[in-house]
Amino acid sequence: MSGPALKNHFSHQSIHDGYYTEGRDLTELLVKLFREERDEDCAVAADALVEHWETRTIAHADSEEEGFYKEVIENQPEMREEVIKLIRDHDLIRMIVADVKARLPKEGVTEEVIDRFKTILHLVDIHNHEEERILFRQDHSHLEQIREQNEKPASGQ
Repeated sequence: MSGPALKNHFSHQSIHDGYYTEGRDLTELLVKLFREERDEDCAVAADALVEHWETRTIAHADSEEEGFYKEVIENQPEMREEVIKLIRDHDLIRMIVADVKARLPKEGVTEEVIDRFKTILHLVDIHNHEEERILFRQDHSHLEQIREQNEKPASGQ
């Protein structure tokens, strides 16, 4: 069973926005430190970024997979293939984070490590938008109805 925040579109979107923004800001800081050749600070920022992706994004993905996604498939079996794609996104994020985590002690922060962090950021952004589109599309139907009503000429005109 998943918590109510995962089932509510706006709460779920807020979770996504929060960890995406934090990840983006940490990535920008890492790039700045790397350009300034501040190796020790880069190492600290890279470790913080790995921790961020693990404790915020991957932990969120784990909770989605353990409860929310299972409930979606139970209630809407036709969504199975779409949910499998979302889980694959999570797996890709996990793989890239694991790769970065393995590289850092051996190589430190390099252009390749930064590229991987940027890849995670892009993947998370795409995944979040797709997840919201796929799983919460019914939440937008009321907006379409309101738009349609507003576009109709008022009676008597």
